[in-house]
Amino acid sequence: MQQADIGLIGLAVMGQNLVMNMNDHGFKVVVYNRTISKIEDFIEGAAKGTAVQGAESIQALVAAIKKPRAIMLMVKAGAVVDNFIEQILPYLDAGDVIIDGGNSNYKDSNRRTQDLAKKGILFLGTGISGGEEGARFGPSIMPGGNPEAWQRVQPIFQAIAAKVDGETCCQWVGENGAGHYVKMVHNGIEYGDMQLISEAYQLMRDGLGLNADELQQVFSTWNKGVLDSYLIEITSNILCVKDEDGDGAPMLDKILDTAGQKGTGKWTGIDALDLGVPLTLISEAVFARCLSARKEERVKAAKILKVGNKVTFKGDIETAIAAIHDALYASKIISYAQGYLLMREAAKEYGWKLNYGDIALMWRGGCIIRSRFLGNIKQAFDKNSSLDNLLLDDFFATEIKRAEAGWRKAVIMAIELGIPTPSFSSALAFYDGYRSERLPANLLQAQRDYFGAHTYERVDKPKGEFFHTNWTGHGGNVSSSIYEV
Repeated sequence: MQQADIGLIGLAVMGQNLVMNMNDHGFKVVVYNRTISKIEDFIEGAAKGTAVQGAESIQALVAAIKKPRAIMLMVKAGAVVDNFIEQILPYLDAGDVIIDGGNSNYKDSNRRTQDLAKKGILFLGTGISGGEEGARFGPSIMPGGNPEAWQRVQPIFQAIAAKVDGETCCQWVGENGAGHYVKMVHNGIEYGDMQLISEAYQLMRDGLGLNADELQQVFSTWNKGVLDSYLIEITSNILCVKDEDGDGAPMLDKILDTAGQKGTGKWTGIDALDLGVPLTLISEAVFARCLSARKEERVKAAKILKVGNKVTFKGDIETAIAAIHDALYASKIISYAQGYLLMREAAKEYGWKLNYGDIALMWRGGCIIRSRFLGNIKQAFDKNSSLDNLLLDDFFATEIKRAEAGWRKAVIMAIELGIPTPSFSSALAFYDGYRSERLPANLLQAQRDYFGAHTYERVDKPKGEFFHTNWTGHGGNVSSSIYEV
């Protein structure tokens, strides 16, 4: 075998497409798959006539790679990754690099970076977004782990990544699990974006009575403006497709309304709770999928809890569509603002030095959440790298204020029509809460102090001084008990 630039294990669609992408850019790749027939099928199929080599064992794969070796795992996250690492280790030398390109939990990447470093092996936990097409022609790549390992694979990753305005959508993210953390937040924002678009779709379909062709026109138009994004584009395309094997009705109408999930959105919400970050929109998007999965229950509830005198929309359709557009745009800004808020808190907690402008740049092309205003996010952090929240940037503050009136109209419309918009509504509640100088948490603190003596701070005393009131001694007759809340 010729000496390969990199080895790759795992020939599912993503793995195969990454190999072909590397080959297109002049890199020699050697591949291995646990099912040997997959190697043969790939070499004689998609990779036929290329410089891609197949190896029939892990030992042969390792032997075929230039030193220091770089081996990329494109296998199922979790125990499978650890199993392959254990199989590879006996054949590696100090300074060799193992790359996990799957959707792994960042905590696993933290552990693997540290454990492998003790053995002299360099590890990269690398988030990759863009699906099959992105992997083949240019994904967004988010590498983290051991900084020394990045030097070995940087030329390969930056060559195969998507390019926007001549800039590569692959930059170093940070140490340990930082790469997979940023990919996790990316996926959380993806959950939010998809739910927001779905809420706009339902409001127009069920509330305004638009058919698939009319909806397609709306989304196609929206994709030419501030909402220009991959997800809006594919939504427009989905609405065009008819059921050719059935009655010719829109294919979308034939799909069961229960959504699946693979866990990354849930991880994002869990970590937000652990860090005390109000990631309300993305959490609602995850819960909306959970609710959708209860199809049989919902069918029963629709009969028992059916609306008596159902309200129908009687206003101007075009005005309503414009309001829904603004609700989608403003809520999308909130989704990204919350995602960046989470990454900022995680950087403090885990000691990462994240470049938020570079993260926006990596997301501008190749990935599922690519959209027009990611360029504005980059500009915001280029102007102020320590920006606390995107909503405090001049551009986003102006945009969300401009969209606010329509946003409120859309949420009110949904409430009046009985159409659920959990992400639109939670985004608006977050916005109103974030810009409130005074919230009712003073009452929460009084309640906590009343039944649990948890103490409170005062507005007229220095911060950090805590006080307790004997509330039952002021006319109350409820006995005080100590409970944690």
